[in-house]
Amino acid sequence: MDVDIRFGPFTCVAGANGVGKSNLFDAIHFLSSLADRPLIEAALAIRDEGGRTADIRSLLHCVGGTYNKEMSFEAEMIVPQHGIDDLGQEAQASITFLKYALTLAYRSDDVGRTYGILHVTKEELSYITHGDAYRNIRFSHSAEWRRSAVVGVRRSPFFISTEGDGDNLTIRLHQDGNSGRPLSRSAANLPRTVLSVTNAAESPTALLARREMQSWRLLQLEPSSLRKPDEFRSPSKLGMDGAHLPATLYRLARNNGKEHGDESGGSPGELDTRVYERVAGRLSELITDVRSVSVDRDERRELLTLQVSGPDHTAHPARALSDGTLRFLALAVLELDPEAQGVLCLEEPENGIHPERIPAMLRLLQDFVTDVHIPLGPDNPLRQVIINTHSPSVVMQVPDDSLLVAETEQAVRSGALYNQVCFGYLPGTWRDRGEGASPVPKGRLLVYLNPVADLDSGSIHNNGIARHRGPSRRVIDRPDFQMVLPNLIGDK
Repeated sequence: MDVDIRFGPFTCVAGANGVGKSNLFDAIHFLSSLADRPLIEAALAIRDEGGRTADIRSLLHCVGGTYNKEMSFEAEMIVPQHGIDDLGQEAQASITFLKYALTLAYRSDDVGRTYGILHVTKEELSYITHGDAYRNIRFSHSAEWRRSAVVGVRRSPFFISTEGDGDNLTIRLHQDGNSGRPLSRSAANLPRTVLSVTNAAESPTALLARREMQSWRLLQLEPSSLRKPDEFRSPSKLGMDGAHLPATLYRLARNNGKEHGDESGGSPGELDTRVYERVAGRLSELITDVRSVSVDRDERRELLTLQVSGPDHTAHPARALSDGTLRFLALAVLELDPEAQGVLCLEEPENGIHPERIPAMLRLLQDFVTDVHIPLGPDNPLRQVIINTHSPSVVMQVPDDSLLVAETEQAVRSGALYNQVCFGYLPGTWRDRGEGASPVPKGRLLVYLNPVADLDSGSIHNNGIARHRGPSRRVIDRPDFQMVLPNLIGDK
């Protein structure tokens, strides 16, 4: 089964339950885990962070009880130009638009290991030139953004290459300077990918590709984790389940105070309450009676507790807030975090959100992504968001060029019928430019286009500051849908 998908800065994948939307996130999660873990550990991490999966063959395509022997991935990515390896050494990419290809094969194990064996049969890291960048970045963007994102030059074709076959298969790591012999490793017994052990000294560009893939996050925000206070020594980076929200927000306010102590009227190192004010401003788009958001620091118990105050100044701790409010708060904090970069995947972000407030959630997610009409910089980092949903309220409100519709279609392999997922797009959008998917018939979208109130769809605002991201049209606003919509919306 082959799937080819092009993502924009913000992508919404819509489809019924069980159609295969989550498989897409599993593939992204798997690649991210492979950049950080041994092959078997990465396989066991998919949909099971506790490592209880009984058979890693479940990752392979299966028809009629027969599993494929291999699975292949290709990912094009724009990586940051600078980074730091595990030993604290600085790295600079020689070129930032990269293509990673990986093929893994499965074989059963005859010596008693439970899970079988995954082994690498192909691993390559190459690059995309400046001349090809425009053809490969198909979504609308400015030349200034592209020139700031795609930088550097390279003459050799590979940073990582595969040579030989069978027992002589070798994975080679090439140095950035086009000098010196490549480091060769036999693929036969590799416990992990070559990319996952790169460092700044051997190959800075490969190291930054690894860092980029490690930053691909599948957020599964759990209310129980979001409600917990943090100890003073807790990590100050938001976990994939939403853990350490108080410590993350406190760190942002403290660090911003260090940087802007003179401007805020205090001394460096003091908390910058403007960070709390920005989060409160965001939250007020979801619930109207928000006066302030803060982190209470309990010196006696050494605990940090997130709290929200209403118009009467009563402080409500996180344990008293609704699930939807906590998820929105976590995303608002993440949007302010300069360390939060890369790809953010979210399943059904509308959960716990009232339908009238879903546009506020979508504005927040679209504000999180890189603005492709201005150059990259500290205030415009490389960020991308992919969500999936089956909610009509979400589908109607997202920009039409961001929508992909997941459906199943029948295919045949070795005489057996099976269902495979395919991804369709709306005609007249940038995906018409050679996209591997197919246009979606308008009739297929009618299930999503139920009557909806005419909500404000003007410029995206962030705390009173308009962010003009170029022309954006909601799905429900498309002229070609007006004739097929039920005439129930009424006058606007």
